[in-house]
Amino acid sequence: MLDFRRARRLAGIVIAAALLGGPLAVGIAHAQDPNTTAPVAASAGATAPQTATGTAAAATAPSVAASTPAPTPASPFVSGDTAWMLTSTALVLMMTIPGLALFYGGMVRRKNVIATVAQSFAITAVVTLVWFIATYSISFNTDPSPAANKYWGGLGNVMLKNVSMTKGFSVAGTAQTIPEYVYMTYQMTFAIITPALICGAFAERMKFSALLLFTVLWSIFVYAPIAHWVWGGGFLGGLGVMDFAGGTVVHINAGMAGLVCALVLGKRKGLGHDNMAPNNLVYTMIGASLLWVGWFGFNAGSAGAANALAGVAMANTQIATAAAAIAWMAVEWGVSKKPTMLGLASGAVAGLVAVTPASGFVTPTGALWIGLAAGIICYLSAVFLKRMFKYDDSLDAFGVHGVGGFVGAILTGVFADASINTLPTGHGVVTQLLGCLGTIAWSGVVTFLILMVCKFTTGLRVSEEAEQEGLDMALHGEALHEH
Repeated sequence: MLDFRRARRLAGIVIAAALLGGPLAVGIAHAQDPNTTAPVAASAGATAPQTATGTAAAATAPSVAASTPAPTPASPFVSGDTAWMLTSTALVLMMTIPGLALFYGGMVRRKNVIATVAQSFAITAVVTLVWFIATYSISFNTDPSPAANKYWGGLGNVMLKNVSMTKGFSVAGTAQTIPEYVYMTYQMTFAIITPALICGAFAERMKFSALLLFTVLWSIFVYAPIAHWVWGGGFLGGLGVMDFAGGTVVHINAGMAGLVCALVLGKRKGLGHDNMAPNNLVYTMIGASLLWVGWFGFNAGSAGAANALAGVAMANTQIATAAAAIAWMAVEWGVSKKPTMLGLASGAVAGLVAVTPASGFVTPTGALWIGLAAGIICYLSAVFLKRMFKYDDSLDAFGVHGVGGFVGAILTGVFADASINTLPTGHGVVTQLLGCLGTIAWSGVVTFLILMVCKFTTGLRVSEEAEQEGLDMALHGEALHEH
C-alpha cells in the first residue's frame, strides 16, 4: 500500500504529464497532418515548393489563399479626436442638466424651484427624441435640391436613417475624423440647451403642457432651420457668417425667442411690490460654475477635433469669461456700491455667451476685449434696458443671451484673425450683422406664431391662483421641504 507522500508525488507526475503531454501531442499531430495550413506569417510572403509536375504548388496554393485574411480598410477616424468629442458631448449636456437647471433654479422664488429645474430636465428628454426623429435631419442633412438646401436639410436622415458607424459627418470638411454618431449626439446637446435657455424669460408663469408643446414646435421650426442656415450648408454660412459655436444659432436665437415669450405672457403677478429675490444664490453659483466648465466642451469641442484650434478656443473662452465677470462686477460696484454674487455669475455667463461665436476665430487679445464689452453691455441691458421698456425678462434670458450673443457676433467680425482660423469668403462686420438680423427676424416671427398655437391649444399661462400658490405644487404636486 502506497503511503500518502508517494501517492501525492505520483498524482503530481500524472497531472504534469497530462498538462504537458496534451499540447505536445496536438503539436506532433499538427506537424504530421499533410492537410495542415502553414502559419499565415510564414506563408504570406513565400511560394510553395515547385516540383516537376507542379503538384505541390497546386495543392498548397488554395490553402494559403484561404488562410490569408482580406486587407482591412484603414479607418478614417482618429481615436484622440473621437475621445475629445465624446468628452465634449458630456460637458455640453452637463451645461443643461444640472448646470442651467441650478443656475435658473437658484434665481426663482422658493415655491417655483422644482418647476424651474423640471423645465430643463423635461426639455432634455423631449429635444433628444425630436432630434432623433426629425431635427438632426433638418439641421445637418444635405437636401438633394441645391435651392432647397439653402434653407433646410431635408428628411434624408429622419430617425437617423443613413447615419452609419463607418462614415464621418456629411457636410464636407467638418468633423471628418470622428464618427457621425458622435457628431450627431454632440450637436444634439446644443439643440437641448437652446430652448432651455428661453425658459429664463418666462420663469414662474408658463404652463408645463405649453412648455412641452412649445419645445417640440420651436425645435422643428426655429432651431433646426437656423442651425442649417449657419452650420449645415445653408445660405448664412454661404454668405460668410462666422459662428464658431453658437452665437447666432444658440444665443441670439434663444434670446430673441425669450423676449417674445416675455412680451406675450406678460409680467409676473406682483412684480414691483412682491418680494421676488432669488431663493438660493449658492445654487446659482454652482450652476454658473458648471456652465463655465461645460462651456469648454461647447467652444473647444466645436473644433471637431483634439487640435490646436480647440486649444485656442479653450483659452479664449477662459479669458473672455474672466474679463466679463470682472467688468460686470466693476460696473455694478460703481452703480450700486456693492459687488454681488449674482452679478459675478451673470457677468461670467455673459462672457461665455459673447465669446462663443468668436472662440475659434480670434486671438486671446480679441477675446479679452469681447469679454470686457459683454460684461458692461449685458449689465446695462439686464438692469436698465429692462426697466426702460418695462418687460419682465425674469432671469435675463434676453438681456444676457440675446444681447451678449449679438455683441459677440458683431465683434467676431471686428477681431477675426486669419492666423487663428481660415476666414470664409465674404466675412466681415456687415456679414455678421446680416446673420444676426436674419436670426432675429425668423426667431421672433416664428416664435410668436408658435406661442399663438400654444395659446389656443394648451393655453399659455397658469392661473392667477396657481401662480400665487407656486408652480411646484400647482403643476407638479411637489414642494421643497422646510428646513
